[in-house]
Amino acid sequence: MMPFVYRRAASIDEAVRLGGEDGSVFIGGGTNLLDLMKGGVATPQRLIDVSRLKMAEITELPDGGVRIGASARNSDAANHPLIRTRYPLLAQALLAGASPQLRNMATVGGNLLQRTRCPYFYDIAFEHCNKRKPGSGCDALEGLHRNHAVLGASDACIATHPSDMCVALAALRAQVRVRGARDERVIAMSDFHRLPGDTPQRDTALEPGELITAVDLPRSPFAAHAHYLKVRDRASYAFALVSVAAALDIADGTVRDAALALGGVAHRPWRVPQAERALVGRPLSADAMQAAADAALQGARPRPHNKFKVELARRSIVRALSVAGGLA
Repeated sequence: MMPFVYRRAASIDEAVRLGGEDGSVFIGGGTNLLDLMKGGVATPQRLIDVSRLKMAEITELPDGGVRIGASARNSDAANHPLIRTRYPLLAQALLAGASPQLRNMATVGGNLLQRTRCPYFYDIAFEHCNKRKPGSGCDALEGLHRNHAVLGASDACIATHPSDMCVALAALRAQVRVRGARDERVIAMSDFHRLPGDTPQRDTALEPGELITAVDLPRSPFAAHAHYLKVRDRASYAFALVSVAAALDIADGTVRDAALALGGVAHRPWRVPQAERALVGRPLSADAMQAAADAALQGARPRPHNKFKVELARRSIVRALSVAGGLA
């Protein structure tokens, strides 16, 4: 691990000021960042500790939504009464991630900033990784890419986003609140993570020095019909091959609204509003679910080792919607 300067921020304003200095990185629970530093993948000059700031509260908003502070631990968020009763989809996704020990340390803000688990990114012995070393190439293109993206990838990067929490937040149309040197702004979850394009080293829409302060969840009609399905190689402590966050608002047998997002298949949580619209205004049927799956996977471009992901995702979407809708 390279030497670094450690600073503990006493306030959000101080954190933003310190975070704006070149080479500075915020640290909360450290469950991902410290691994990257130990492996030589991340080499920050300064760590700005924001774990002691008053950003851990989970509170109800005046409009019936919920605000989750960025420093809230994943385990606390998953087990909070407001999350369990109003957003069971998010609680399920949080509990599907990592292990209890890691969930007790990991923060909501840090979870949003997880880096990919692509082995070519994580191991500096592999020279060609555009995400780690821009312009060097992508060893995954011709290497082992069974776990890699089938949607939204580019010739520069085919890595996938690893978070379970973020898939649920995308489906629930959350918003991320961030504080910068000049002001506070709100970023829709659909815009927070970037596709790789020609600049895969940029994972998010955050500007340098911006600090995540909270995640806002809008009032939700999906509490009664929600399911998070995670398909992985082993039953626990494994990243998703494919995951599906599915939730429905059903009245008198008709779907009034739908939420659908995929994980494990793209550089960011994959939400296609057209897939949700395929379910709305009609009974939840096999044809409707298949139409939603087809819309969600339109444009998929698998590579030789991960072709199975397309059919796996299609079946997983139907399964998740069936469970959410009470048909399975």
